[in-house]
Amino acid sequence: MRRSCSVYAVICTVFAVFCFCGCRADHGKRHDDNTLIIASPHPLVLIIPVIQNFENETGIDVRIVQGGTGEIIENILRYPDAAPYDLLWGGSYSSILPVSSLFETYISINEPFVQDAYKNTEGVMTRFSDIPSVIMINKKRLGPIPVTGYTDLLDPRLNGAIAFADPGKSSSSWEHLINMLYAEGGSDPEKGWNYVERFCQNLDGNLLDGSKDVYTGVAEGKFAAGLTFEEGGANYAENDRNIELVYMKEGVVFTPDGACLLKNAPHAVNAKRFIDYTSGASVQNYISKQLNRRSIRRDIYPKRMLPMKDRLPCISADYTYAASHKEQWIQHFHDIFDSTVKGRKHE
Repeated sequence: MRRSCSVYAVICTVFAVFCFCGCRADHGKRHDDNTLIIASPHPLVLIIPVIQNFENETGIDVRIVQGGTGEIIENILRYPDAAPYDLLWGGSYSSILPVSSLFETYISINEPFVQDAYKNTEGVMTRFSDIPSVIMINKKRLGPIPVTGYTDLLDPRLNGAIAFADPGKSSSSWEHLINMLYAEGGSDPEKGWNYVERFCQNLDGNLLDGSKDVYTGVAEGKFAAGLTFEEGGANYAENDRNIELVYMKEGVVFTPDGACLLKNAPHAVNAKRFIDYTSGASVQNYISKQLNRRSIRRDIYPKRMLPMKDRLPCISADYTYAASHKEQWIQHFHDIFDSTVKGRKHE
């Protein structure tokens, strides 16, 4: 569900207060309207404390619209001549690439500190965090069934017990679809569709609306396993022994998310300040140490509970190819999923 409100209106959950320092930048004269409108698919546990501190430091009144990446992009496309937001904060690189024309070029003052692999070479996306796709499992719900990767999710004992969101709505599920195709298809992602067909059959008609439904569904025991992003599962795994993260043995794709300034943004100056703020060392250190999210900066390392990247079976994906095929791949996925639902009705 989309929420639109000032961040102070939703600070009813208790968060530890933390202090950020020294990441403000002067982008010229102050904007007359001291407001910033941000659309974000990020979880509230990330959104609220970061924005609260940004408001405290800058005096800028931030309004939040929360929803899935696909939903947010669709809304931007509805208003091509009048940007409904100033900034998209979140959304994976491969979700942003096909619609990069919606965004304005901006290079953050923190770009020199960004890892080489995550430089803003396109000009429209300042990377925010480095996110691997993972399988989140609930060991109590799973029982003796082994899950070490994608292949294990085809076990008939898991029929109907797998949480997966619509890749047309959820960027984390879209990333998993890319990961599946490259992990199962090797150098040719088109060869991975045979796996997707078998995977959809084991979903048993369950396709969730968003990323949050996946990790909360597994945490609550509604599902034994869920395909999600690392932070979504790690925040539960840190405090619940029943929850564990599995880095797929077939290969793990890491994908950055970021912040993008909309063209014709009504509060562009404030949006640029926010981009610099969130890519600064203080915020990046916070998300790494407190929120189990990997920084894109070369001077900040992940939390100890997260395995080092060089120890994981990482694989790469051709994002340009994936982005150019996004509409086609999502439609193909829907066709496959719908056919499994129809097949169940005729059984």
